[in-house]
Amino acid sequence: MDIRAILMGLAFAVMWSSAFTSARIIVASAPPLSALALRFLISGLIGVAIARALGQSWRLTPLQWRATIIFGLCQNALYLGLNFVAMQTIEASLAAIIASTMPLLVGLASWLFLSERIGRLGTAGLVAGVVGVSIIMGTRLQGGADLYGVALCVVGVVALTFATLSVRGATSGGNFLMIVGLQMLVGSVALGGVAAATESLDIAWSWTLVAAFLYTTLVPGLAATLVWFRLVNRIGAVKAATFHFLNPFLGVAIAALILGETLGLWDIVGVTIVTAGILAVQLSRQTRPAAPASSG
Repeated sequence: MDIRAILMGLAFAVMWSSAFTSARIIVASAPPLSALALRFLISGLIGVAIARALGQSWRLTPLQWRATIIFGLCQNALYLGLNFVAMQTIEASLAAIIASTMPLLVGLASWLFLSERIGRLGTAGLVAGVVGVSIIMGTRLQGGADLYGVALCVVGVVALTFATLSVRGATSGGNFLMIVGLQMLVGSVALGGVAAATESLDIAWSWTLVAAFLYTTLVPGLAATLVWFRLVNRIGAVKAATFHFLNPFLGVAIAALILGETLGLWDIVGVTIVTAGILAVQLSRQTRPAAPASSG
């Protein structure tokens, strides 16, 4: 892995982790689903426009349309929609920690349902992840964390895990940016319908709200996605996924720095264990022996 790939991976991890802090600022002043639907509308239109300028087509293959719809509904509407609603009542750091368990859930589901061997290192990583999350959850719930908000984040990360497993390889035919833009528009339509039926547009306007919205739309929404795809194309999906182990630490650190969220000793211990677990699972997938070639 060269220095450029390392810098790209670090940039992606920072941008992804910062999304929880900016989302927390947004939902404190605006209806969460309406704000998210507007964010996806803007990001999606920009993504589609850039893709068209680059010569990408919106005539996708059936597999690509399947990926677009599943990701649009599961990642954008369910995962992010539930997280935005949850962050009305729970801290950004807790939402970031729960979301960061996605690589662990993908590894666990691949082992249980897809017969993917992860070895001793991967198994140890999964166990460590469970222990770390249990420590954090126990501490936060005893401290008064909203159980409903936590449950929404858990359902959201399960939905993202399902989407990740369901669309593996679906974007291999190209049109990456077009697919990203279209799945954001799918999320916008789904969230917009729910928001229109359940929310009123009561907005407390401020420069921090506008700044957080623009940042969320352009940086985690578009820039992080583009950096991620470039990183995957450069070093491969398995190696690129190793950078996810930074997300628990960065998510907590950014929330503490910008929002002033407090961290206890057991929070730090739990985050450290979860981070080590994610790294172990990702490293086990890198070192897993390749399957023998087919003779037929």
